[in-house]
Amino acid sequence: MSDIVNLRQFKKQKARVEKEKQADRNRLLFGRTKTEKSLTQAEATKAERFFDQNRLEKSDQPDGEQ
Repeated sequence: MSDIVNLRQFKKQKARVEKEKQADRNRLLFGRTKTEKSLTQAEATKAERFFDQNRLEKSDQPDGEQ
């Protein structure tokens, strides 16, 4: 014979498990410290500045003409 299950409690438990799984995913995506965020921002700014400084200027004339 099978056990009697309270569906209300079962639904609540299932919702808690799903909420915890979502929280774990969010911790991986958004759970960075302020130091990590500022470091990433500084690296992006440095890379952008480097690319802007080393960009090759295009001439208005087609190739072969001077």
